[in-house]
Amino acid sequence: MNLFSLMQKRTAEAGPIRVGVIGAGKFSSMFLTQAVGSSNIHVVGVADIDVTKARAALARTGWPEERYSSASLDEAVRSGGTAVIDSSDALLTHPSVEVILEITGNPLVGTYHAVTAIDNGKHVIMVNVEADCMVGPILQRRAQAAGVIYSMAYGDQPALICELVDWCRTVGFDVVAAGKGTKYLPEYNYSTPDTVWNYYGFTDEQLASGDYNPKMFNSFLDGTKSAIEMAAVANGTGLQPQEEGLLFPAASKDDLPTVFRENRFDGGSLTRRGTVEIASSMYRDGTEVPDNLRWGVYVTFEATTDYAVQCFAEYGVHTDATGRYGSLYRPYHMIGLELGVSIAAAVLRSEATGSPTGFRGDVVTTAKRDLRAGDTLDGEGGYTVFGKLAPAHLSLSRNALPLGLAHGAKLIRDVPKDRTVSWDDVQLDESQFAVQIRRQLEAEFRAEHAVAGSLASV
Repeated sequence: MNLFSLMQKRTAEAGPIRVGVIGAGKFSSMFLTQAVGSSNIHVVGVADIDVTKARAALARTGWPEERYSSASLDEAVRSGGTAVIDSSDALLTHPSVEVILEITGNPLVGTYHAVTAIDNGKHVIMVNVEADCMVGPILQRRAQAAGVIYSMAYGDQPALICELVDWCRTVGFDVVAAGKGTKYLPEYNYSTPDTVWNYYGFTDEQLASGDYNPKMFNSFLDGTKSAIEMAAVANGTGLQPQEEGLLFPAASKDDLPTVFRENRFDGGSLTRRGTVEIASSMYRDGTEVPDNLRWGVYVTFEATTDYAVQCFAEYGVHTDATGRYGSLYRPYHMIGLELGVSIAAAVLRSEATGSPTGFRGDVVTTAKRDLRAGDTLDGEGGYTVFGKLAPAHLSLSRNALPLGLAHGAKLIRDVPKDRTVSWDDVQLDESQFAVQIRRQLEAEFRAEHAVAGSLASV
């Protein structure tokens, strides 16, 4: 409740929080437009392989050119300006940078950036959910050992969902399900960059007027991004994915307490309790759900006493027919505009706005069509594969290839449509840094799962 006053106190005593930004895309731009007017955050540098693009992002988001004319990070620190550079390593290792915002969206380079930042004593706000769901539990352990914070990004849906779950548990409700809304139909799983615009209904004029990346938009449509974000939520909250992954039931805001209950109840959709699930904004016949949660997040909970059920009725809580299940939702999220909360929480409270506490959910690479030996996978949002949520134990037992490593992987044997692609199906460069970190995660958690299984059988 007092983050802003803590920021003011910090600025008065030691100057503003010094931040380094890696990546200059849409999320970064949304953060930058808030930071330009903040006296409590100093963006020391913005690093992007395309310096022209980074400068354009600053100009577009309201930064006067003289603010980002510093030639070097050292000069930016001295003058209070912002350096625009093409070297992420310079930001990751500079002694004056306190917090790194990893906003590249690339799981391979994101893994390297996070590890390097942590090893250099910097807090990491991991906007890169693609990397987080692939190796986040290892990164969090590494950060804890180094005495720094590894955090989800407030404003992005996973962190906001984690906040709702934490609220539920703090006040004493049982968490039944948590998740977000999105536009989904089963046929979307097989969408490609060639078909994505038809599904969204964008016109040629719209596409010509903006920076629309078909692979990025297709990742949202084909279910991959939902799987990525729900894996991150599962790993950050202890909620367990359903064995089937995500079912995407259609639900309006008023439907939440009914739909997101166990399927033993009339109207319920869940195959297990304490899980993550997505509310589709589309009925299966292709019509839109009225008053849907497409841009928002939710948690469904159960009262633990009859007196609490009575209180629900007395105070107008919208519930299911039993009166025991309720939901709280946030109708929208503001992405990078809200990222300052994560920065302040990490530096001033030593708290993460969501962080992995274990390996419970994974995003497994799944064939969009019949794939043949010799094919090269094109990863998230592409033509060949999509990401599907799976419980970690199933991913490990199937030796599933995490989606974050699927870009550029060459198949060495056929994989039928809808089948999980395994490590054994592809040829990968085992010397690649992200591959090594992922191998470490799988080895550690296989051992832990084995110990847990042995104890359970005693």
